[in-house]
Amino acid sequence: LCDREKEIARFVPEEYWEIEAVLANGDSFRALVTKKGGDKLLVRSATEADLIERALRKAKLRVASLDEKDRQRHPAAPFITSSLQQAASSFLGFSPKRTMAIAQELYEGIGLPEGSEGLITYMRTDSVRLSDEAVEGAREAIRGVYGKNYLSEKPRAFENKRKSQDAHEAIRPTDIARTPDAVADYLTPEQQKLYRLIYGRFLATQMASAVYRQRSVAIEAGAYTLEASGSELSFDGFLRALPERREKEATFPPKLSVGQTLALAEIEKLQKFTEPPRRFSEAGLVNVLEKEGIGRPSTYASIVSVIQERGYAVKDGA
Repeated sequence: LCDREKEIARFVPEEYWEIEAVLANGDSFRALVTKKGGDKLLVRSATEADLIERALRKAKLRVASLDEKDRQRHPAAPFITSSLQQAASSFLGFSPKRTMAIAQELYEGIGLPEGSEGLITYMRTDSVRLSDEAVEGAREAIRGVYGKNYLSEKPRAFENKRKSQDAHEAIRPTDIARTPDAVADYLTPEQQKLYRLIYGRFLATQMASAVYRQRSVAIEAGAYTLEASGSELSFDGFLRALPERREKEATFPPKLSVGQTLALAEIEKLQKFTEPPRRFSEAGLVNVLEKEGIGRPSTYASIVSVIQERGYAVKDGA
C-alpha cells in the first residue's frame, strides 16, 4: 500500500490526443487513428491533432485489410478462498471479512426441511481440485438444464498453483441438486447472492466455452492508418450460468470488403492525460497477498480487515 502511494505521488500526467473518425458505407462506425507511415502514432498536442484532422479530410479512405475469426473464452477454475473473496468484492460488493462470514454460515449448515445441511464445501482452501463425483454431478445437471451443446467435450480439470497445499477441494456446492432457486426461501439475501455465485462458478467449470465472433478492419487515409475492431457473442456457453459476468462487447464493424472506399462523416479529437496507478480495492489487495505469498487462505480476510481497523488504510467511498 505504501509503495503504491509513492508511485501515485511521483506520477506526472502527460497529455495525449485520440482522434476518432466516424466512417460510413451505409452503416456508420468509428475508427481510431493509430499509425503514420506504418509506425505507431502518438499525438501529444492540439496542434498535431489539428494537422491530422486536415490531412484526413483531404485523404481518400480505403479499406486496406480485414480479419474475421472466432475467439473462445474458457471458464475459470472453481473458487478457492482468494478468488471467492475477489469475485464477491467485485460483483457483490462484499468485503473479504463479510464474504468469509457468509461462507462460514453456508458451510456450517442451513435449516432446510430435511434438517440442517451444509450447502458448500470448506471455504478455506487454495486447491482447485474437484472430486470425480462432483464433476459428474455437474455434468448431469448441465445436460438436464441446458442441453448437451452446453457441456464441455471432456470433464475439465484445473491445475493447482505450485505452492498449493491441496488439503481440501475447491469451494463448491455439496449437492448440485440444491440449486440457488431451490434453497432461496431458506437463505438470507446475502447468503442467496453468495451461494448463487459459488453454484454458478462451479457449474460453469464443466460447460462449453463461450464463442465470440471478432472483426477488425484497417483503413488507409494517405499516410495514416485507422483501425476498428469489435466482437459479438455468437455462443454464450458457460456464460449461460454466469450472466452477470458477461464482458462488455465493442461495437462490431459492418461488413466491408478490401479496396472499398469509405465516406468520412465526422472527426472527433479527444484530449486525454495519462493516469496514475490505481489504489488497491479489497479484491485487488487479496490478489496481491496471494501473488506475493503473504498469509494463507485463512488469513487474507483478517489481514485486509485489520489494516483498516488499525487505521493503516482507509476504504475510500465505503
